[in-house]
Amino acid sequence: MPDFKRFLPARFRSDQTVIPVVRLNGSIMAGGSQFRSNLNLASVSTQLTKAFSDKKAPVIAISINSPGGSAVQARLIYKRIRDLAEEKDKKVIVFLEDVAASGGYMIACAGDEIIADPSSIVGSIGVISAGFGFVGLIDKLGIERRVYTAGQNKSVLDPFRPEKEEDIGHLKDLQLEVHKTFIDLVKSRRGDKLADDPDLFTGKFWSGVSGLGLGLVDGLGDLRSTLKARYGEKVKLKLITAPKGLFGRRTPGAAARIDGEMLAGALQQGLNAIEERALWSRYGL
Repeated sequence: MPDFKRFLPARFRSDQTVIPVVRLNGSIMAGGSQFRSNLNLASVSTQLTKAFSDKKAPVIAISINSPGGSAVQARLIYKRIRDLAEEKDKKVIVFLEDVAASGGYMIACAGDEIIADPSSIVGSIGVISAGFGFVGLIDKLGIERRVYTAGQNKSVLDPFRPEKEEDIGHLKDLQLEVHKTFIDLVKSRRGDKLADDPDLFTGKFWSGVSGLGLGLVDGLGDLRSTLKARYGEKVKLKLITAPKGLFGRRTPGAAARIDGEMLAGALQQGLNAIEERALWSRYGL
């Protein structure tokens, strides 16, 4: 008798396990453009909700490849994953690709289990603020900087003015608060798995192999091989993508606007691209 079962959609086959897979790839930044879609809560919320709505799935798989970025957006994504996992009573396995550092690692901590490639870059549990100072350049060009504020601290760390020690001190105090939030989150999720290493929360990063020894990850491997080993050769991995909008573009952060707003944002997008490139290059990527 012919086997007609193989022609049925996967959800109707009793012998096949379907596992939703969500890919979180890119720098973590608020907003986006028609040219790139950054990782933020708005850009991934739909995929996460759809993945966790699969009642039959024994686990939700999340693949992460991110050098970090916005601490706020990273924590919002982390929290959405945990909220959905608890609401739907689902286990989450996170798989790390090239890099899951800084905010990327924060999101990874949403997993009940973290699997890394031996050569993945993990960690970088710290906070960084970076910019440029144009004081000398503006003097050479003969440009006069005019700033008018209501509030004596409104122009703190203006890149066109010399730095003040009190302003730098205020920024560092703020960084320490954000850093503590990051550390507490990692400790709450990793608990006794973490090694007693003085470098763990210094912003240092490691390979997947070293990360395993430090308790930053639970195992080494890749998504497909790991899930097949656990759920059988017939397991089906279902990639959950963002819904398509006009002309097939992905809707979050990718709406096409051929108007003055697009032109006005061109410069900002260029600066964002430089910032994003800098995030990846920190890890040699």
